[in-house]
Amino acid sequence: MIARVVPNVTGLDKRFDYAVPDTMVVSVGDRVRVELHGRRIGGWIVDLDPPDAHVDGLKPIAKWSGRGPTAELIELAEWAAVRWAGRQRHFLGAASPDRNVDRVPSSRRTGAIVEPRSPASTGILQRGGGVLRLPPTSDPMPAVLSAAAIGPTIAIVPALDDAMLLAARLRRSGLSVALAPDDWASAAGGVDVVVGSRTAAWAPCPGLAAAVIVDEHDEALQDEGSPTWHARDVMIERCRRAGAPLLLVSPCPTLTALEWGELTRPPHQRERDGWPIVDVIDRSDDEPWKRSLVTSELIRHLRDPDRRVVCVSNTTGRAALLACRSCRELTRCERCDAAVVQLDDGTLHCRRCGTDRPPVCSNCGAGTFANLRPGITRLQEELEAAAARPVATVTGNGWEGPADAHIVVGTEAALHRVDRADTVAFLDFDRELLSPRYRSGEQAMALLVRAARLAGPRGRGGRVLVQTFLPNHDVVQAALLADPGRMIGPERERRQMLGLPPFGAYAEVSGKGADEFVASLEPVDDVMVVGSDDEYVARASSWMTLGQVLVAGERPSGSRLRIAVDPPR
Repeated sequence: MIARVVPNVTGLDKRFDYAVPDTMVVSVGDRVRVELHGRRIGGWIVDLDPPDAHVDGLKPIAKWSGRGPTAELIELAEWAAVRWAGRQRHFLGAASPDRNVDRVPSSRRTGAIVEPRSPASTGILQRGGGVLRLPPTSDPMPAVLSAAAIGPTIAIVPALDDAMLLAARLRRSGLSVALAPDDWASAAGGVDVVVGSRTAAWAPCPGLAAAVIVDEHDEALQDEGSPTWHARDVMIERCRRAGAPLLLVSPCPTLTALEWGELTRPPHQRERDGWPIVDVIDRSDDEPWKRSLVTSELIRHLRDPDRRVVCVSNTTGRAALLACRSCRELTRCERCDAAVVQLDDGTLHCRRCGTDRPPVCSNCGAGTFANLRPGITRLQEELEAAAARPVATVTGNGWEGPADAHIVVGTEAALHRVDRADTVAFLDFDRELLSPRYRSGEQAMALLVRAARLAGPRGRGGRVLVQTFLPNHDVVQAALLADPGRMIGPERERRQMLGLPPFGAYAEVSGKGADEFVASLEPVDDVMVVGSDDEYVARASSWMTLGQVLVAGERPSGSRLRIAVDPPR
C-alpha cells in the first residue's frame, strides 16, 4: 500500500508518497511520522494508493502517530487552502487533536430533545438555514437546543470562556457534549453537541446534522494570522457539503451573512427591550480642538455614586481625526465617507479607498485643520477631576489603578475586562465610524453590542452614551432606535459601488518578497493587483478565482510574505 502524505513543515506545500509497512494499519487522515531530507517529521495521510503514485524506491512510513481529520475534512482543507491562499497543513492542523489519539471511543449520543427550544430558530433550520437577529442580551441557548433536536450539532461561539459555559449548560440539560479542542476524541466518537470557539469549525462531528454560530459578527471568529480564515465561511461550505442547515445568530449580522441567508428578526418591541437606553450626545456645535471629551451629560453619570461607569476611547491603531478650524466640519473622504489623514506634503489621503485631494475643506474651502488625538492618561486625569473619585485605566496591556474603582477608562479592551457596568460611554465614537477599514460600520456596531451586554437591558437601567459629531450616522441611528437593520442598506450600497466583499474578493499581500511574488502571478482578466514597495492589494470578482491566482504565485526563497485574504483589520 502507498500513502500520500502532507508534511507538517512550515513553508512546504507539497505531497510525498511513502510505502506502508505490512504490519501497519492506516487510514486516510491518520497522523504519521516520515523521513524527509534526512530528518523525521510529522504529517497526515491524505490519500491511499493514488493512481499516479510512484511505486519504486519509496521510503516506508516510520511511525503511526494517531488519528486525525476525516476524509471529508481533508477535502474541506483543500478547498480552504485555495479560498484563503494558504497552506493545506494549516487547516489539517486545526482539524487535528492537540495530542495523539490512538483510538476513538464509542458514541455517547443520547438523541434527547431538550426544551426550551426557539420557534424562530427551529423554523430557520427546517428551511435549510439562515440568519437570526436577536437583541444583545438574549440567551442563545434555545437556538442551540433547536439545532441539537435535529441531530449531531456543532455550536461555535467567539470566546473559549463562553464555549465552556455553554458546554456546561448543555451537559446539565442532559445532552452529551464535547468541548473542542480538548475533547477531540469524544467528538470523533460521536456526541449530541460539539462546542468550541473558532477552531470548532474543524472539529470532527460524525453525521453532522446542523450547526449554529453565535455572534456571527464577532471578529474573534476570524484568524488574525495567515491564512485569515473565518469560521462562518468554513461552516457555510462544510454544511453545504454535508447537506446540513446552518444557523447564524447575531444582534447585528454582517452584510456577508445577510447576503448568504434569509434574515429572521424578533418583533420590534422585544428587540428594543433587549437593548439598553442609548443616549446620543451631539457634539457638532463644540469646537473639538478646545473642548474636553468629558461632557456635562457624562459628568452627571460620573458623579452618581450608585453607577459604575466605563469610558471607552480607542487611541491606538486608529486613523487620525481631522476637523476644519473654520466650519468645524469633520474632514472625510468624498468618495467613501471615511476619515482622511494629512500627509507630510499636506495632501489629504483616504486610507480606505486611496483617494487623495488637496488640503481644502470640502464644506467651506478653508485649508487649516485640527488633529484630534486625546490620550488615555489625560482622560484619566480629567475624569478623576470631574468625578472626585479614583479612576482605573484598562488597555491591551492590562489594568492600572484601584481594583474596586467604579469608574474605568480605556480602549475597547475595557469592554472585555470589565464584567459589569451601569453606564458605558464612548467618548469619541467618530474614531470608529470614520476609520479607514471598509468594515468600520460593522465593527462600530459590534462595539455597541458589547457595550449593551455590559450595561444590560433598558428595563434594568442600562445606558450607553455615544459622544459624536455625526449624530445622524447610520450606525448611531441604528443603535438609538434598537434596529441594527437600519445600517444595512447604506452599507450594501457603499460596498457594491466599491466592489468590496461580499460583492467582490479582496486580499492584501505584504512583507519581504512581495514584489517578486506579485511579479510571478499569472495575468488573469478578472484579477487586479496594485501597489508597490512590498505592499499590494489584490481584487477579483470571486474568492476562488483570487485564491487560485495567489496560490499559484512563487514565494521567493527567504521571503517573509503575508497574504491576508479579506483581512479583519
